[in-house]
Amino acid sequence: MIIPLIVACALFMQNLDSTSLATALPTIAASFGEPPLRLHLAITAYLLAVAAFLPMSGWVADKYGARVIFRAAIVIFTVSSMACGLAQDFNQLIMARVVQGFGGAMMVPVGRLILVRSVSKSELVGAMAVMGVPSVIGPIIGPLLGGIITTYSHWRGIFWINVPVGILGFFLAGKYIDDMREEGVKPFDWIGFVLSGCGLASTVFGLDTAFAKQDPDALGLGLLGGGLIMLLLYVWHARRVPNPIMDLSLMRLRTFRVSVTGGSLFRLGVGAMPFLLPLLMQEGFGYSPIQSGALTFLSAVGSLGMRTLSRHILRRFGYRPVLVWNGLLASLSIGACAFFTADLPIWIMMAVIFLGGVSRSLAFTAINSIAFADVERADMSHATSFSQLAQRLSLTMGVAVSAIILHQVAGEATRLPVSAFAVAFALIGLVSAGSIFSFLRLPSEAGSVLAGRKIEPTS
Repeated sequence: MIIPLIVACALFMQNLDSTSLATALPTIAASFGEPPLRLHLAITAYLLAVAAFLPMSGWVADKYGARVIFRAAIVIFTVSSMACGLAQDFNQLIMARVVQGFGGAMMVPVGRLILVRSVSKSELVGAMAVMGVPSVIGPIIGPLLGGIITTYSHWRGIFWINVPVGILGFFLAGKYIDDMREEGVKPFDWIGFVLSGCGLASTVFGLDTAFAKQDPDALGLGLLGGGLIMLLLYVWHARRVPNPIMDLSLMRLRTFRVSVTGGSLFRLGVGAMPFLLPLLMQEGFGYSPIQSGALTFLSAVGSLGMRTLSRHILRRFGYRPVLVWNGLLASLSIGACAFFTADLPIWIMMAVIFLGGVSRSLAFTAINSIAFADVERADMSHATSFSQLAQRLSLTMGVAVSAIILHQVAGEATRLPVSAFAVAFALIGLVSAGSIFSFLRLPSEAGSVLAGRKIEPTS
């Protein structure tokens, strides 16, 4: 119990930070004299830094010890949070968020690696559920707390909340987590790190820049094309070296492949929600930050309730039916937000947001755990880094794509129209629903040991 709870301190900081920030974006934009839509860079800069540096997390944990890296990452994340709170302009905030992303790139995946190496496969779903309960508290109180701080104090206070949590996590990790490290760690793949990190960052930033205006931006298109070329070069490189920074051979495992492909499409839709909903409430409906936060936090309340039931549902029905049917329900809840208007009864919006949180929580538990169903212990660090990279990249793309849709639909309008949000929710919901085709490729018995439907082999 104690290890999942310690790892949850890291997830708590990250989730509290991101959900609080999303609620405060319009206020921060006004403080810096920037358009509200441009402040999506405060989210994507963090996620891009995570995606760029995450591939090295597994190697450094194996080389220097998971406990050492986990504690160092907590320190980096906490100090950079303080720097965000002290930022005097937009550029300083973005730079501090990049450093914060570097800390997050080490903190969360290494924490998950500690977890998967500490429990048996038959206990993994339960351990992830335990770890998930405290981490969901962050999204529950994040939007509301962000609204309260922004309305009654100053948005800078959002970043200072991480300080006591970081200090607690640092000392608990030193006391209770063993110094796990692997013997005979292979040399670091520097070429692969440069190709994958620069390729991912260039691709996402290029996509975000190229279509931020009505006419495509030449520099953005160049970055997008260059990034895609570097990613193709990485695939070529990874097949020719014995120790690639991201082991693409893991994709031969069907359960892992479905978790990455289907999970990425699903998360693209989910990643857009914390960005779109507060912006719709405040820019479209004229709600205050605290009113917006009070509504959007219902999603996390529903998520918390499902955490305690997910293992029982997976044991009863199995992974494939849950991922397919629940994935469809979760995608419909995203698309349903396209019908939100200022005149719609508020209880309908509350119900949609709450049910969306319930279905997305069950999907996350299933997607996160099925990735490790057939992974051997020796490959756990690579699998953890790879799956976390896919998660962060898809969340980044969700924010970037939704911002592009808003830009294109709104045009040169000085205020974002509600109709632009309707288009964004509808398209994002369709993309998320595309994950179902990947989930359908799972065999019926996939994840039987994880779900407790089959006894784990002893040898």
